[in-house]
Amino acid sequence: MLQSILDALGPAPEVPAGSVPAKPAADHTVPRVWQPPVARKSAGLAISLYGLRSERNWGCGDLGDLRQLIDWAVGALDASFIALNPLHAIHNRQPYNTSPYLPLCSYYRNFLYLDVAAVPGTGPYLPPATVLAELRASEFVEYERVAELKLGVLQRTFDGFQGDPAFDEFKRQQGELLEDFSLFCALDEHFRRTRPGTWLWTDWPADCQHPRHSGSRAFFKENTRAVEFWMWLQWQLDRQLDAVQQHARDAGMPLGLYHDLALATDRYGCDLWANPDHFARGCRVGAPPDDFSPEGQDWAFPPPNSAQHLRDGYQLFTASIRNNARHGGALRLDHVMRLFRLFWIPEGFAAKDGTYVEERWADLLAVLARESAALGVRIIGEDLGTVTDAMRQALNESGILGYRVLYFEREHDGRFKHPSRYSSQAVATVTTHDLPTLAGFWSGADIEARRAAGLADEEVCARHRAERARDRQNLLDCLHEWQLVPSGTARLAAEIPQLGPELVAGVIELLAQTSCELLVVNQEELTGEVYQQNLPGSTAQYPNWRRKMTVTLEELDQRPDMRAMTNRIRDIIIRHDRGLVK
Repeated sequence: MLQSILDALGPAPEVPAGSVPAKPAADHTVPRVWQPPVARKSAGLAISLYGLRSERNWGCGDLGDLRQLIDWAVGALDASFIALNPLHAIHNRQPYNTSPYLPLCSYYRNFLYLDVAAVPGTGPYLPPATVLAELRASEFVEYERVAELKLGVLQRTFDGFQGDPAFDEFKRQQGELLEDFSLFCALDEHFRRTRPGTWLWTDWPADCQHPRHSGSRAFFKENTRAVEFWMWLQWQLDRQLDAVQQHARDAGMPLGLYHDLALATDRYGCDLWANPDHFARGCRVGAPPDDFSPEGQDWAFPPPNSAQHLRDGYQLFTASIRNNARHGGALRLDHVMRLFRLFWIPEGFAAKDGTYVEERWADLLAVLARESAALGVRIIGEDLGTVTDAMRQALNESGILGYRVLYFEREHDGRFKHPSRYSSQAVATVTTHDLPTLAGFWSGADIEARRAAGLADEEVCARHRAERARDRQNLLDCLHEWQLVPSGTARLAAEIPQLGPELVAGVIELLAQTSCELLVVNQEELTGEVYQQNLPGSTAQYPNWRRKMTVTLEELDQRPDMRAMTNRIRDIIIRHDRGLVK
């Protein structure tokens, strides 16, 4: 196995002139990421943008919806930010290519999020109202249908586009990275049209399997306009996102948009096609065995080739931070331990037989600090899982905010931690996209979903139900002890089959009381939704990354139950001095 790892790492790198140091300075100081001029606690709302329902979108939440949500969140919640799922470009194909955490490209965004009606020139080509109404009424996001509809309108609009100096400047700034991405998208569209059933770039002709190969260059030369269409889409996204972030700031949000950068990249996507030398061959990333996964986890994407990143002065890592933090006030790094090490599984080995390989963490922290300072962006590290003391110390010294999820914040005896036991340099939240919603945690919906998907047998589910019953009682006991629920609330969790607004508010108040810098309220807590966005380990067995809000944006103001829940949360935010500065 050691030789497999060494082969994947490649030869020792030549250190480029002007690169950041490979080790911390002699005084052991760690570069610090950008910090706000005045440290202040605040609160915001986390959403899955694709899942927003409204009376105006095309069956998938878009940047127009986001603008509308910002106005509502500022007025109704006193929210300081909106936390988003990764907006990365994906293939938009169900069920395998809809995860925002497995993008085809880490540097550019999904055109599905465009507010098409707001793109200049689309007016004559907008689809019939009946078609849009059908997509809005669908239970889940219909990725292929929405993508086809939007691309049709946008392509016809681009056909009449005569150029713009701002577009030329955008192309110049983005350079080869944008050119390669757009060429990949144009080639992908070409081969799917001319060779039906061709879904992977590894099935393209050999002379098209890299942007510098002869076939790719010839295609670019002969189809420049087709490639520019994909550049134009990214320009439109950039313009709309810039406008939304400015709108958030103008509305009073100090952070505005809180973006998310995925760890993984699809091995059949643009990143591997365009930059294969930046990924280690013959290995995949995963996780070691634990109680949740006794055989370990195989995440099925290649690890970065740190030697190649060092050779080119971390240009791609820099671009990943710069492009994803652009037009936002905060950036969350999924699996922040990536900066220090990843669990490598060599080809031919099972996940449980992999090993950790260390990264040049001081280099990566230095780049992160530089870019966050240049952009004025707060950095958040999703530090769930195995975090060593040395990693924790470096993250703390760097000023990166950690991630504190209620379900995992326990004492040694299993009791939930008191709010005073949370760290201040952190984000506090109830759950994540991979974990049950608060209502789902209480009802056990996630356990039943795993059983229905064939991911756990009845014996395992019975054990999990018993554990959950203890967790529910534990949480209820804590809420009573800390006087976070009305005194008349039942004392036995078994007597509360469904989570009511008083208990939801009590849990949010628990987190609001902590000294954590940011409080993230999940949209599902506001609307009482039972089912989580992603069920780990499932594909077609569960509608991953497709769930829509149970209410529309308009109903947040119109429905009495929504107004009542919103007022409860707003009251908590203001009472704990997390509201907007007036």
